[in-house]
Formats: sequence, C-alpha cells, structure tokens
Amino acid sequence: MTQKEMNFEHRPVLLRESIETLAIVPEGIYVDGTFGRGGHSKCILEQLGKNGRLIAFDKDPQAIATAEDNFSDDSRFSIHHGSFAELEEHLTTHGLCGKINGILLDLGVSSPQLDDPQRGFSFQQSGPLDMRMNDQQGMSAAQWINKAKEAEIANVIYEYGEERYSRRIARAIVLARENELLNDTKQLAEIIKQAHPRWEKKKHPATRSFQGIRIFINNELSDLDECLQQSYHCLAKDGHLAVISFHSLEDRKVKRFFKHKVEGDKLPPDIPIMEEAVNRKMKLVGKRIKAGKQELAENPRARSAVLRVASKI
Repeated sequence: MTQKEMNFEHRPVLLRESIETLAIVPEGIYVDGTFGRGGHSKCILEQLGKNGRLIAFDKDPQAIATAEDNFSDDSRFSIHHGSFAELEEHLTTHGLCGKINGILLDLGVSSPQLDDPQRGFSFQQSGPLDMRMNDQQGMSAAQWINKAKEAEIANVIYEYGEERYSRRIARAIVLARENELLNDTKQLAEIIKQAHPRWEKKKHPATRSFQGIRIFINNELSDLDECLQQSYHCLAKDGHLAVISFHSLEDRKVKRFFKHKVEGDKLPPDIPIMEEAVNRKMKLVGKRIKAGKQELAENPRARSAVLRVASKI
C-alpha cells in the first residue's frame, strides 16, 4: 500500500452487521460488488474455507490496485475492473450465475475518494472538478457542467441531489461559466453557496448539488437498478443479498426491489389461491439495520447508512 493510500484510509460502515447477515458458508461463493479498499472483502475471506471463493467488483482503478497489492496471493479471490451492473455477464462467463451464496453492495462513494482532493468529489477542498469513480473513462463533472444546458443541470441537481433550489443554483452556474470555465471543486462550491438562499444546519449548502452531479456522472442509480435485478438471477437458493445505502434515493430503490420480490405476483385480492401460487421470490432477513452509538461516535459518516438484507427462496 502506498503512502498516499495510507493517508486516505477507508473505514467500512456496518462491517460486523453486514458480514453476519451474509451467513457465510465456508465453502461458498460470494460477491463483493463494491470492493473499495477491501474492508468487507477481508472479513469475508477470513470466514471462507480453502475451497471458498470471493469475486469482487470496482470501477475505481485505485481500488483495483489496492486489491492487487493486498489480495493477489489469495487464490480464492478475484476482482473485476468494472461496474456491478456487469455482475450477471461476468458471472455467466465464468459459469457461476445462479451459484452465488451471498452478494454484498456497499453503495455510494468511499472515504479515500472523498478525502483525496484530486478525485474531485469534495466541496471542502480545492481540486479538479472530476467526480468520476473511474477517471480513465467517461465525462468528468467539469466537462459536463461547462456544456450542459441550464435545464439539464437543474434537473440533475433536483432529481439526484433532491435539492429544492436546483433552478436557482443551475442559473448561477450558467452565469458563472460565461466568465470562466468551471474546473475546480471549491470554485463550484462557492457558486452554489452564494446562490443557495437557505442553508441547512450543519450541512454545507453544496452538499446536495455535489451529490446529484456525482450520481449522474457515475450513472449510479441506473447501475443499481441493473445490479439488483441481476443479483436475484445470480444467487443460489437461500443466497443472501445485503445492501448498504447512504441516501434516500438508493434506499428507496432497494426497499422497493425487496418488497416486490417478497410479495410476489400481484393477484386480485378476492381470488382464493394457495400460498405457492403467489410466486414469492425472496424473503426479508430481519429488519433494516442502522449504525449504533459506538460506530457513530467513531465514524460520523455512518449516520445515514441503512443495511437491508433478503434471501432468495
């Protein structure tokens, strides 16, 4: 691990709870859909036997490098450089679709991505306005925000950031870029700060806007939709899907997906049928889990985390 990586340490949220809910079988096959810096993967591997397997995914080249540095000697482990939206395709290629005992998704952005100003995720430090989880492909936040139409910027900030003053902020951004290109995170944060009429207590006024732009640039919500649907097909019977989300848009999608799979087919209420005819596909494993007082004291970023788990019937 490089000195740079050590300076941007990632502390996995709900680590114990998420690993426990996977109900790991020593000889099972598991997927860590968001490797990050390997905190969850390390714990999964510790519970696997010599014939167990762990397949990880991550978009971030730095995450891939960390995996190669720390896990390359473990024959039970492999990692795919790409989105978890490629889950079914990758597993099918290796003959593993329908054989997975557990899938873990830890959504959102990791601490190293937030803490490194060169990644462009943080509005608290000056850095290039990038925001790409994979900075080797796709359009950066700067490239998009300097050419997007005002209405598009407003819609992205409103839909993905849930920012009620999105139109006002988008207008300020378009006016500012007429004078100079927007290439710096602090530069954009200051424009949003000046345009925002009502600041939330203990929350930077650019928080929601940066979230919305980041989600859009990385295609996060559509990737999540695809991965959830694919996860069901990839799981073996009784396999567990555990998802940690960090904001309402993610959690809402996970909750609705589980609800649909748990309730089964929608049938008229007045038709007498046997239980098996409902065609339920999953069952919930416990209730939603949030971080406890001790974890919140040690890691404030855990305050919005929600863990939901379901198993395939």
